[in-house]
Amino acid sequence: MIKIKRAYDEASPDDGYRVLVERLWPRGVTKARADLDLWLKDVAPSTELRKWFHSHPDDWREFRERYWQELGVKQDDVDLLKRKAEEGTVTFIYSARDREHNAATELKAYVESHTGPREKRRLEASRAHFFL
Repeated sequence: MIKIKRAYDEASPDDGYRVLVERLWPRGVTKARADLDLWLKDVAPSTELRKWFHSHPDDWREFRERYWQELGVKQDDVDLLKRKAEEGTVTFIYSARDREHNAATELKAYVESHTGPREKRRLEASRAHFFL
């Protein structure tokens, strides 16, 4: 299962394997407070795309398309995240203020859309359990 959480929120045992999916370290967060298992910088949007999005914040759809294209060539990182999600809970840690429109939400959507049938069944079962 994949979850997302802001770097400024408290870590929890329910987070499972915690992965920072930002290119830059979250401002004001200590390593101890972040409580990370991995910092996967290369899966974050490129510096160019991040800067572009900051100057075009209302163009979410374009950001999403460009980011998914970037993820398409980062298969090793995506595969690592898929494997971790198959093993248990993985939480993507991000620093953006917007909880709906950020790279972590898109990374989660990308990884889940590129997951094999076995993992899709497990993800669907965990969602069904969540909504019961």
